[in-house]
Amino acid sequence: MFDQILNLVKEHLGNNPQVANAIPADQADAVHQEVASHITNGLKNEAGAQGGIGGLLSKFAGGVESGSTVTNAITGGLAGSLASKFNLPPSVVGAISGAIPGLLQRFSKKAMDPNDHSVSMDSIQGSLSGATGGLGNMFGLGK
Repeated sequence: MFDQILNLVKEHLGNNPQVANAIPADQADAVHQEVASHITNGLKNEAGAQGGIGGLLSKFAGGVESGSTVTNAITGGLAGSLASKFNLPPSVVGAISGAIPGLLQRFSKKAMDPNDHSVSMDSIQGSLSGATGGLGNMFGLGK
């Protein structure tokens, strides 16, 4: 699942000229990895509180707003991490943090769309059960 989230991050941030142009080219991959890690960890931490990944994704499908519990969980440490590790200006850090709700909503829509096989509920559930590692291990549900 991390790879799917990472691809969404790269696409979403790459389509935002303000963000894409402000990230030094030699740091772009590391910034994308950092953002994807924070999203993945946020999903891991929030899934239990929302009745599992299905409940969490259902919540996203209705829209994710800045200031929501899930968004705050993800962006809480992201801004400081981006500023300290990559010395990004506050405007860029803010733009990246502001993109998190859209990224979460896109991830949810992809996961719940039976015609989009890049991220599926089956693959997420398989990951959660530990069958394929990934999120299952991250959520502490692996074997």
